[in-house]
Amino acid sequence: MAKSNENMMGKKHQDGVVAARLCAEEYKNNFSDLHPAYTPFEAAAAADRCYFCYDAPCLTACPTEIDIPMFIRQIATGNILGSAETIFDQNILGGMCARVCPTETLCEQACVREVAEGKPVEIGKLQRFATDKAITENVQFYQRADATGKSIAIIGAGPAGLACAHQLAKHGHQVTILEAKNKSGGLNEFGIAAYKSVDDFAQNEIDYILAIGGIEIKTGTALGRDYSLDALQQEYDAVFLGLGLGDTNNLNLDAITLEDAVDYIADIRQASDLASIPVARDVVVIGGGMTAIDVAIQSKLLGAENVTLCYRRDQSQMNASQWEQDLAASKGVNLKYNLQPENIDAQGDALQSITMRYTNSVDGKLVATDETISIKAQQVFAAIGQCLASDLAEMGVALEAGRIKIDENGKTNLDKVWAGGDCAAGGDDLTVSAVAMGRDAAKNIHSNLSQ
Repeated sequence: MAKSNENMMGKKHQDGVVAARLCAEEYKNNFSDLHPAYTPFEAAAAADRCYFCYDAPCLTACPTEIDIPMFIRQIATGNILGSAETIFDQNILGGMCARVCPTETLCEQACVREVAEGKPVEIGKLQRFATDKAITENVQFYQRADATGKSIAIIGAGPAGLACAHQLAKHGHQVTILEAKNKSGGLNEFGIAAYKSVDDFAQNEIDYILAIGGIEIKTGTALGRDYSLDALQQEYDAVFLGLGLGDTNNLNLDAITLEDAVDYIADIRQASDLASIPVARDVVVIGGGMTAIDVAIQSKLLGAENVTLCYRRDQSQMNASQWEQDLAASKGVNLKYNLQPENIDAQGDALQSITMRYTNSVDGKLVATDETISIKAQQVFAAIGQCLASDLAEMGVALEAGRIKIDENGKTNLDKVWAGGDCAAGGDDLTVSAVAMGRDAAKNIHSNLSQ
């Protein structure tokens, strides 16, 4: 990755952390579409590899239970829009899921071709091929039913909230989505690597979803600040909590220079000019999940020379898939395992290095050793997970392991209140799982409102 002349192009932020490390063409190439869309010929050839299994293991591996053999067969026979409808019947955010789902550990890992040949049918890219056609051409498959007179408030315009809203609007209910940020989309808009969703797709997909009618989104409106949960229960016939995880776990390091990986990813996603995003030459990322991988790769793509990702346990225990780890390594990220942060060496606000302590696993427990290593760094990102930002417990919401406790239908302990997505217990921090939880909660809400 060639570097531009920093003295000429770089804008100073703090020691070692500057913007515009690369030229315009490098940014364009580095942040181009990770999985370019199929051409019609490529899609037909990929679809032809599917065995169309009767008891398809890929189907059961999909959290939204899309009929994968069916939609692939429809592509193979030239019925692309029919394929999109099959996908949307189960997952109205199938376009984004095709881009960001870890298909390598879900449907594609279960693919019979993967088991037999080590190369699965590329289900994710086929799903994108079909859904992109429907969204690009704005082909709507669902009509809003007659108005029921019932109204539902949804907190959060992320995947769970949008899936819930579409399902309820389809049945004729009036939906109001209350979103704290100034833009809809949740993690699809703010929390994923820029190269996974290009050309403002997240907002295009939202426009497609809203086209059904009966859904109003109010941005810049936060729970606890602009309205109370009790007031929503009084005003609406049902409430769905899909507010995600808005706070970051504490790393317990005394360093004002430590940066939040989630915020940095959001800055990259919202930047109109990637050259405006500052990055150090030497970057360290602490964490082992998808956020850690995304911020590490993007730091490298922004022009960092040395990016080291440190995870406190061994490689087999990382939340990020092997495919994502391999992607990071292919981009030049140095992945290190069994290292936990101990101390940051800084001069004023300027980072110099970070001291990491080696760990071992003894009887399943993480144990620190006597050995340490110092890694040069002018920028350190914390990516160690998120937690609920809203004080829901004080509002009477029952929690379980730090998230909202729900039953099999997404119902909380409160009257008229459901929840789903990352904020709810039982979720696995995946867009596709959030969609499934929002969709299923909506079905139960509709059932209750129809009695």
